[in-house]
Amino acid sequence: MRVLLAVVFGLATCQIALLLTTLYLHRALSHRALSLSPGVAFACRVLVWISTGVRPRQWVAVHRKHHAFTDVEGDPHSPLLEGFSMVQFLNFVLYRRVARQEEVVRKYARDLPADAWDRRLFDHALLGLGIGFALFVLVLGWEMALVAAAVHAVSYLLLNAAINAIGHSWGRRPYPNIATNNQWLAFLTMGEGLHNNHHAAPTSARLSLARRELDPGWWVIATLQRLGWAKVRHTEVKLARPKASAAA
Repeated sequence: MRVLLAVVFGLATCQIALLLTTLYLHRALSHRALSLSPGVAFACRVLVWISTGVRPRQWVAVHRKHHAFTDVEGDPHSPLLEGFSMVQFLNFVLYRRVARQEEVVRKYARDLPADAWDRRLFDHALLGLGIGFALFVLVLGWEMALVAAAVHAVSYLLLNAAINAIGHSWGRRPYPNIATNNQWLAFLTMGEGLHNNHHAAPTSARLSLARRELDPGWWVIATLQRLGWAKVRHTEVKLARPKASAAA
């Protein structure tokens, strides 16, 4: 029973981290598809730090480079270039390889310079992860905390990788780009499985663009809007011009 509780706790934490990734790192920071109130933005910043250890400006830089070189030479994590297995199971290696390149971060995340909070806290990934693990220990005890942390880490890494691996290999392509839509993956990744839609309209805060498409991340954004804690950039979907390589 304790092990089951730890597994459920780890999976729940993974879903929170995935929500923070799509809401804050992806839709708000990378594409400016929405803006968050200062309090919500800072809360997201703290929670991303203790649940993933990610530095937002690095994540943004890697993702923006992916959009600049989608599935062509220069893409940080394309299954067409690196192979499906490499992207699905070792995506964190590909991510770190690019995230550590200071010139890439300067070029693609120039609007997110490090500030005093970064220098004192948020750039110290191990400190953030240590705080997150300490919270696990307080709730579950150290043995079950290890189980929960392992479940969270493995599921978070694999599901994020699947967005790039599966999301550029199999699924529906309603719009003329190489990415794909997989509704089942969207349920598991807070909407990110609707990847073809995202590449078609990268500045859209809503990833569900057709009937029967469901985007759990958008439900949270809509709630934040009603509370006055978020503002969506475009009320209507603006389709990007397809790249020649995607249309081929």
